[in-house]
Amino acid sequence: MTDYKRYALYHAPETGAFADTLSRWLGWDSAAAAPRDHPDVPGLPRPVAEITARPRKYGVHATLKPPFRLAEGSTPEALAAEVEALAAERAPVRLPGLRLARIGPFLALVPDGETAALDALAGACVRDLDRHRALLTDEELARRRAGRLSDRQEALLAEFGYPYVMEEFRFHITLTGPLPPEELAATEAALGAWFAPLLPAPYRIASLCLFGEAPDGMFHLVHRYALTG
Repeated sequence: MTDYKRYALYHAPETGAFADTLSRWLGWDSAAAAPRDHPDVPGLPRPVAEITARPRKYGVHATLKPPFRLAEGSTPEALAAEVEALAAERAPVRLPGLRLARIGPFLALVPDGETAALDALAGACVRDLDRHRALLTDEELARRRAGRLSDRQEALLAEFGYPYVMEEFRFHITLTGPLPPEELAATEAALGAWFAPLLPAPYRIASLCLFGEAPDGMFHLVHRYALTG
């Protein structure tokens, strides 16, 4: 397995028209490890390349276990073997669908409906694979604390290296970087109209995806593990 700076467990849409559309929107195909030409989306206040600059390097994904450096004593092969074993224990998750939503100054696709099974899957990824995660450096901790954290978020940061896990987890496929208030509504309207006919319903999460961060900072899909439990 190629050496990567960091690893992460993501959900990435299965190969098909929906995944292809999202890859073109972001301008990066993690599975092919290649840039994509952006689509023409009417009504946007700025070019797609600018709107998607911040999330582009991660590719199309929803975070299950946030990016982490490997702990001393762990190896990429050992991590991959445990991801495979975890996927074999867990069943696919079915959501009624996805919808466009605001998350602070960002736009993302979020679940439309009950998320208990999905939250449990994400919690297992965070908890069961945590022995592979190196402890955060002081600089990394400071970055995580740049936003004001609640007492519970501080506790999760200390335990799992990230404040927005377990009951603080919110599944989302990020579509934009932070947008100024005067651009948020226009971008939401343009994306809502463009994505409306493309959103699958129901939406099925059928695999866990191991991603790796290459030396240039771009994330690649290392392997997709089917949920077969």
